[in-house]
Amino acid sequence: MTLSIATWNINSVRLRIDNVRRYLKLRRPDVLCLQETKCPDEHFPHLAFERLGYKHRLVQGMKSYNGVAILSKVPFTANHIHHRCGKEDCRHIEVALDVGGDPILLDNLYIPAGGDLPDPDRNDKFAHKLDFYREMAHWFADRKPASAAAKGSRRIAVGDLNVAPLEHDVWNHRQLLTVVSHTPIEVELFGGLMASLDWIDVPRRFVPADQKLYSWWSYRNNDWRASNRGRRLDHILASPALAGAISGHRIEVNTRDWEKASDHVPVMATFEV
Repeated sequence: MTLSIATWNINSVRLRIDNVRRYLKLRRPDVLCLQETKCPDEHFPHLAFERLGYKHRLVQGMKSYNGVAILSKVPFTANHIHHRCGKEDCRHIEVALDVGGDPILLDNLYIPAGGDLPDPDRNDKFAHKLDFYREMAHWFADRKPASAAAKGSRRIAVGDLNVAPLEHDVWNHRQLLTVVSHTPIEVELFGGLMASLDWIDVPRRFVPADQKLYSWWSYRNNDWRASNRGRRLDHILASPALAGAISGHRIEVNTRDWEKASDHVPVMATFEV
């Protein structure tokens, strides 16, 4: 079967539910992972997703901030809500997708943005971000299977990871080396996360590292297309056991032009499982 998984920092699911509906009708991913839902669980718009066929849902939200959701046409089990860095701030949920045989473990992550000052001693938000990366790297490493054929070896991690790790994941590498999301310490910790499970960077399977690739454009740019000062903050990672299953990807750039657009756009990958 072909499995399509999309990730989107929606920046308020209730405010942008019409855009979510529009995207789901356009691309019909099997699974949609949202970040920054900014919605308490009791107010989550379940009915909208139910009507579109997303009958399997795991949400963890809070008022005004953060929040993650997995919305799926594919049944899932073993759903978990994970709390990170001693906080309960709705940033990591996990399910096991029932795709026949060995399930695919799916993590939806919203890693802290880190504020504006890239100094952990002077900026608690940045310190939190660095600690989150360190904790996730240890957590994934503890779950590394003995081999790609071992049970539980098929895993996908998606979300707004808030780091643009490569030179061409940002509009200007040199200018952004001192800007949060592309600083050397963040890139180093992103590398540690990647190494923890030998992750595959799915979009970069299709777009070489020497080509620009973005998923976020600031609201501060009046004409974001003309300036094109983007960053690739939204990621889809696959474990080595899925290396041969990766079949495609799409970054839905045009959603950035929609009314009430999020500053992030959906990123989708397909797998033959």
